[in-house]
Amino acid sequence: MEIWVDADACPNAIKEILFRAAKRVGVKTTLVANQELQIPNSPYIDTVLVRAGLDVADNYIVQHLQGGDLVITADIPLAAAAIEQGAVALNPRGQFYDAGNIRERLSMRNFLEELRRGGVETGGPPAFSQRDRGAFANQLDRFLRQQGFS
Repeated sequence: MEIWVDADACPNAIKEILFRAAKRVGVKTTLVANQELQIPNSPYIDTVLVRAGLDVADNYIVQHLQGGDLVITADIPLAAAAIEQGAVALNPRGQFYDAGNIRERLSMRNFLEELRRGGVETGGPPAFSQRDRGAFANQLDRFLRQQGFS
């Protein structure tokens, strides 16, 4: 089991939680981004630098993940592709995507995108909060325990 991180848009607070977890339980964690990232020195933490472009990091993750891996992303299409391949997807706010909710989320994303293209202001997600950070840490810890990491 490996953790894959869609790192370009991942909040720094979430990266720090992932770094601590990787070191604590010894789980391979790979951050994929189109810019250089600062990571702690650890045999469990790695980065992959991809070229800039739409969905380049997402495509890299999808091409390299395996069933049972964990993908950290707020990107709904990436989460859907990961689930399709048997991976698990968790967003930085601590919510798991699964086969039961991903279609609804894709539909809502597409609907909002259509509204924006039509000139409707849809706003964005709420600001990332301490509550989100705590929810993510709790869900990550629970998932790692379920996978046999302690």
